[in-house]
Amino acid sequence: MSLPALYFPQDQHMVAGAAAGAGPGATVVVVVVAVVVVVVVPWWWAIMHLKSRLRGQTLNDPRAPERAAGQRALRDNRIELVRASWKELTISIHEVTLSDEGLYTCSLFTMPVKTSKAYLTVLGVPEKPEITGFTKPAQEGDHVTLTCTTSGSKPAADIRWFRNDKEIQGMTEVNATGRSFTVRSTLEFLVDRSEDGVAYTCSVDHVALLSTPQQVTEVLEVHYAPRVEILHSLIFPQEGQYFKLECDSKGNPLPEPVIWTKDGGELPDVERMIVEGRELIITSLNQTDNGTYRCEASNSLGTDIAEYKLFVYDPNALAQHSPDHALIGGVVAVVVFITLCFIIVLGRYLARHKGTYLTNEAKGAEDAPDADTAIINAEGNHAHAEEKKEYFI
Repeated sequence: MSLPALYFPQDQHMVAGAAAGAGPGATVVVVVVAVVVVVVVPWWWAIMHLKSRLRGQTLNDPRAPERAAGQRALRDNRIELVRASWKELTISIHEVTLSDEGLYTCSLFTMPVKTSKAYLTVLGVPEKPEITGFTKPAQEGDHVTLTCTTSGSKPAADIRWFRNDKEIQGMTEVNATGRSFTVRSTLEFLVDRSEDGVAYTCSVDHVALLSTPQQVTEVLEVHYAPRVEILHSLIFPQEGQYFKLECDSKGNPLPEPVIWTKDGGELPDVERMIVEGRELIITSLNQTDNGTYRCEASNSLGTDIAEYKLFVYDPNALAQHSPDHALIGGVVAVVVFITLCFIIVLGRYLARHKGTYLTNEAKGAEDAPDADTAIINAEGNHAHAEEKKEYFI
C-alpha cells in the first residue's frame, strides 16, 4: 500500500532564498505532486487515511517517515486537506503564523519512497508604529527626544520621519525578537517657538504592506513667553484725526488681556481713548495726546513690553513747512544743465590743445627728403621750442 504524507521541519525560520511569501493570518495553499506507482487500496480508504493523519490520528505504518529526526506529521486544526488523489495532494493553512515558515515535504510510500518539497516563506507584518517622548506641552529651550517603534516585522521594516511634509533623518536601531524584528528610530532636537504646531510623522515601509505604509502623526505644542510689537495706523498723526495703536503680542499661552498705559500711568481720557482687545483707539487727536504709550503682555512664562512715542502735528504748521516740490525740481534741473555744459566745454578745449601739440612737434619732419634730414629738422624744432613754450592750465 502506498499513501502520500506531508511534513515540515520543526525549527526552521528566516531561511534566505525563500521562494514564496505570506503574512501572518493569511491562508496558504501548498500543492505537491507525486506519481503513484502501485495502488492496492480502495480510493475512499486512502482519503480517510490522509484526513486522519491531518487530524493527528495514528495508523499502523511501520514505514511512516514522520518518526524520522527533524520532521513531524502535520497535526494542526488550521491545516485542511483541500484535494487528494494518487497524483496530487493539496493542503490549506489558515491564519498563518511565523512558525509556519519552513520546508514542506510530501512523501509517497512506494518502493522506493518518492518525495517532493516546497519552501514556505512567511512575512511578518509590522504593527502600527507608536511615537513616544512627547511632553505636552513642551517649553521653549527644552531638549526633546522622539522615538518611533514598530514590532513584528520580518524582514525588518524601514522607518522614515517627516517634519510636516519634509523628510528628516533619524537614528535607527534594529533588534531581533524571536522570529521577527523590532525597529526603533529616534529624533533629537532643541525646541524653540518655531516648533509650535509642527507635525512629526513616523512612516513604516515594508514589503508586506505593499504600497500603503503605516503612519502615525503627533503635533508638537510649545509654550513660550510673549513678544510684543506696537503697530500704528498713521505715519504723521495730525490733530483731529482718528488714530489706532495695535499691540501685536505673540506667545503661548496667548497673553490676554494686554495692558495699555501712557507716560507710566493710566490712560488720561477714557472717553476718547478706547481699548478694544489689543487695540488702543483715539477717536480725535489733539496736542495733549503727545507722550509715550506702553503695551504690556504677560503669560505664565514671562512678560514683554513695547513702547510708542506719539507726536501730534498741527495741520496748519505742517502745511507751511511742507517743501515746495516744484521749486526743488527746478533747482535740480538747473544744476544738471550747468554741469553738462561744463563737461562739454572742457572736453572740446582738451581735444583742441592736444592736437596742436602733436602738430608742432612733428613740424619740419614731414617735408624732409630722407630720414637723416627729418631728424636734423626735428632737432632744430626742439631748439626753437626752448624759446617758445606752451603752458597748459
